Amino acid sequence: MLIGVLALAITTSAQELYTLERVLEVAYENSPSIRQSKYNLVNSRERMNAQKASLKSKFFLNVSPFTYDHTREYDDFSSKWYTREIMGSSGTFGVSQPIPLTDGTVSLYNRFGWQNAYNDNTNITNQTFSNNIQLRLEQPLFTYNQTKMGLRELELNLENTMLSYTMQKLNIERLVSQYFYQVYQEQQSLLISREELENQEKSYEIIKNKVEAGLAAREELWQAELNLANARSSVQNAQVSLENAKDQLKQTIGMDLDNQIDILANVEVKTTDVALTDAIDYALRQRMELRQREIDIESAQFDLIRANATNEFKGNLSLAVGLFGENENFGNIYQSPTDNEQVELSFEIPIFDWGQRKSLIKAAEATLAREELSFDEEKVSIKLNIRQIYRNLQNLVSQIEIAQKSVENAKLTYELNLEKYENGDLTSMDLSLYQNQLSSKKNELTNALISYKLELLNLKIQTLWDFENRKSIVPDKYSPEFENY
Repeated sequence: MLIGVLALAITTSAQELYTLERVLEVAYENSPSIRQSKYNLVNSRERMNAQKASLKSKFFLNVSPFTYDHTREYDDFSSKWYTREIMGSSGTFGVSQPIPLTDGTVSLYNRFGWQNAYNDNTNITNQTFSNNIQLRLEQPLFTYNQTKMGLRELELNLENTMLSYTMQKLNIERLVSQYFYQVYQEQQSLLISREELENQEKSYEIIKNKVEAGLAAREELWQAELNLANARSSVQNAQVSLENAKDQLKQTIGMDLDNQIDILANVEVKTTDVALTDAIDYALRQRMELRQREIDIESAQFDLIRANATNEFKGNLSLAVGLFGENENFGNIYQSPTDNEQVELSFEIPIFDWGQRKSLIKAAEATLAREELSFDEEKVSIKLNIRQIYRNLQNLVSQIEIAQKSVENAKLTYELNLEKYENGDLTSMDLSLYQNQLSSKKNELTNALISYKLELLNLKIQTLWDFENRKSIVPDKYSPEFENY
């Protein structure tokens, strides 16, 4: 069943026409909260990109073009003081590659140097070239993988930021829609007030002619003049309320208050079949708040892992193999090379920490339990909201039908009593009551239609399911919308 009304735009050449979709576009572009959410998206995405980049091979080059050292030292073996003078230059090229799977690091270094040394104790000058190449592995043992956990936390943080951004857009849609339809309500009120003014002007002309013809008492004309003045005042009040509502809308969407706008709102209502069980199911499967609670739970689990790792028994394995060569001639550096090998296995063994680890674990467990409880409470709250919205929608459908019928009856009643008024069987005060009743019923119909639209929007936001178009509105994290930030 179609129950609807199309707003008539009160436009002038200086005013710009805005639909709800266009108003939302302006709000998404100018809203401070949306812009802050975009900055948070950039921050989270770039942090994750930086972390991913840190897992790739790092190349570095350190160069010391010239060094000079002139010192006076004492030789215990010969019991003599001597002067040492050393000049040199060196450079180190290295490649370091993290191993995310094991949280280890494998590195390759090559250091090349030149040195000229003089010792006045032996009166010998020595000039050599040297090169040292080394392959090293550093591997933590008996502890959690910090690299994988850190990357996972950044991924969750980015996902959480995306969810917050989408939720902020939905909240903006709800708020802007409310102010948009408030402007529409005031616009309709102005139209109704103008219609009422036209009717009062007609009534005034009728009674004026009767009084001049001696067919009605002058008191009737006075009452008609008062009714006409009240109708003009109602138009002025409605115009003021409309302009105030427009300013509120412009402020909400971040538009210059001096801009002249008017709106075109389609409040055509197509009653949508909504199954309560389906609505609850959509909400529990798609609500972003639930996913955020799941992220909080996973983050709390990470904190528990860190707490368990406090003052824990852990070790480190360090392996290195290399080749060192030196010679006075550059071409003979590796004429008599020396093999370098290094193996080190170390352990960190906690003895007593005065209960620090135990307390941290209890605190982390309490946080985890709290987040799990919040998740359960969020589910209950979602179910409660969906049930309330469902009942409101069912009630609003009935209210729209009643309001539409009331407008039809009020219109027929007014037309009937207007005829009585023209025949002199009804006073202007009585006719004014029927006019007010008609205006009131029209406003009630407008309010009922808008209430249904807003409540249906609320259901869409609460379930992330568009019941009118039968599709999900869950954001895709791979959407180009997020890739731009």
